[in-house]
Amino acid sequence: MNEIDLYDYQLPKELIAQEPLATRSDSRLMLVDRDRGTIDHHHVRDLPELLAAGDTLVMNNSKVVPARLVGYRSITGGRWQGLFLQADRETGIWEVLTKTRGTLRDGETIVVKDRDGRDGMHLVVVARTDDGKLLVKPSLPEDSGATQAADLKEPADWLDRFGRIPLPPYIRDGHMVDADVQNYQTVYAKDRGSVAAPTAGLHFTKTLLEKVRAAGVDTAEVTLHVGIGTFRPIQTETLDQHAMHTEWGSIDAATVENIRARRARGRCIAVGTTSVRVLESSASKNDGKLTPWTGETDLFIRPPYDFKVVDGMMTNFHLPKSSLLVLVSAFAGRELALKAYQTAIENEYRFYSYGDAMLIV
Repeated sequence: MNEIDLYDYQLPKELIAQEPLATRSDSRLMLVDRDRGTIDHHHVRDLPELLAAGDTLVMNNSKVVPARLVGYRSITGGRWQGLFLQADRETGIWEVLTKTRGTLRDGETIVVKDRDGRDGMHLVVVARTDDGKLLVKPSLPEDSGATQAADLKEPADWLDRFGRIPLPPYIRDGHMVDADVQNYQTVYAKDRGSVAAPTAGLHFTKTLLEKVRAAGVDTAEVTLHVGIGTFRPIQTETLDQHAMHTEWGSIDAATVENIRARRARGRCIAVGTTSVRVLESSASKNDGKLTPWTGETDLFIRPPYDFKVVDGMMTNFHLPKSSLLVLVSAFAGRELALKAYQTAIENEYRFYSYGDAMLIV
């Protein structure tokens, strides 16, 4: 057996949530107590009673950008799909992860459709990177008019008009509906940059956050822009061989001071693995001490890992053999984590991005 097989489990397909619940906080919440080794069943709306006065909930405020692009090749008419990754501000050239049949040639034009299915912007192929990504230059058809072009100054402007929410493939095969624009975004999202939602945060409503604060629990925000690597399973035989994907994160001085002060009398509860990654990346880069930090991280949290900041974690149920399940196992212990997953399956919890959650303390 390979080491990564220790983080595998069998999930009935019908337990993969295809839609969120009508009320976010009605999702089920499994409470996993590491010290006692116990598993109990609650709902996310019960958080004010499950947390203690003095605790701090740390949430990732990254906002999902409509980075998925759908269109066709102007030469062949063949269907084309792409995912915007980043843009060079000086040249205006975009880097795109692409999916199409055949070979795209330099100078070829891709026609991107808007959300109503009409022909929209053009992407002219400039080159390919060594790792297979596509470099393209965005433009509008000549008959679009100067007024329309004037509104498209930043990549975000183009994506807001022509992009779609990049749902993971296990939700409706990645096909977006109008409701996803709101549903696949946390209520506190503000800092644009993610190509996937920090899904543990999807369970919160503004009303629930008010009740949590009224119970004496503080809230704090960090930023981690979730990258496409979050969808990739670990494909190496051992964890040592796995090259962790890089993501951009940030935690400011005021948030650091707030968390430090509150930890003297309460716990630091990270909402989502992305919040965990910011907090622990900050500490790992600063001799184990939580410190203001901005930059890229490739921190791979796996057993045995000594958590320096995080005392508790709220997280959704993740894919088998994923770096996220490995992270959860590092925090809860592999046996308890997989026991929790098996219990969730037996009790028909809803899995993955639009599914239920667990609170590990």
